[in-house]
Amino acid sequence: MADTIAIEVTYATPAAQPVLVLVLPAGARVADALGHATVRAAFGEMICDTAKAGVFAKLVERDQILRDGDRVELYRPLTADPKVARRKRAAKKSEASAKKLAG
Repeated sequence: MADTIAIEVTYATPAAQPVLVLVLPAGARVADALGHATVRAAFGEMICDTAKAGVFAKLVERDQILRDGDRVELYRPLTADPKVARRKRAAKKSEASAKKLAG
């Protein structure tokens, strides 16, 4: 068994999608990755402490043990309810279709 693992940590915003590569001791957990100085400097302590985290798009607890090659993702809170947003898009599309037929 290897003494270290290589993982990625990412936090996507509309402006950028940085990916940090870390080498951690085998047996490291999500909390260890998010506590790493490089990650905290890049994404901010508040984000690292409060954001939900996942591994390859699956929500995980911070005590989840990481494996070599894992990608830890920090998730931003939703800015809009997906159902409401979908209804607004459908209404807008319906309105545009009605104008096209009328005009």
